[in-house]
Amino acid sequence: MEAKKAGAIKVLDLRPVTTFTDYLVICSGSNPRQIQAIADEAGKQLKSAGEHPQSIEGYDNAEWVLMDYGNFVINIFSEKARAYYDLERLWRDAAELPIPAA
Repeated sequence: MEAKKAGAIKVLDLRPVTTFTDYLVICSGSNPRQIQAIADEAGKQLKSAGEHPQSIEGYDNAEWVLMDYGNFVINIFSEKARAYYDLERLWRDAAELPIPAA
């Protein structure tokens, strides 16, 4: 995701606060084409690691792409949609995990 210049990447540990997934990844792109490129790269990297999505939503519109991998969910937002939905505030009780250097 960093290779496609995803903005403000955050990883939240949801295990203590919910059961629908373990981790939530949140990042943003500056335009629909970049958002799709981030989603494509994430999907490619995860597929090569043996991970396959249960579902992908919002790819065509590219305002908010949600990639559900079961144990983790990736949310790629436009900057406007990220501010509007504010998942960081919604999940404020979840711990933010450090992102390892690439």
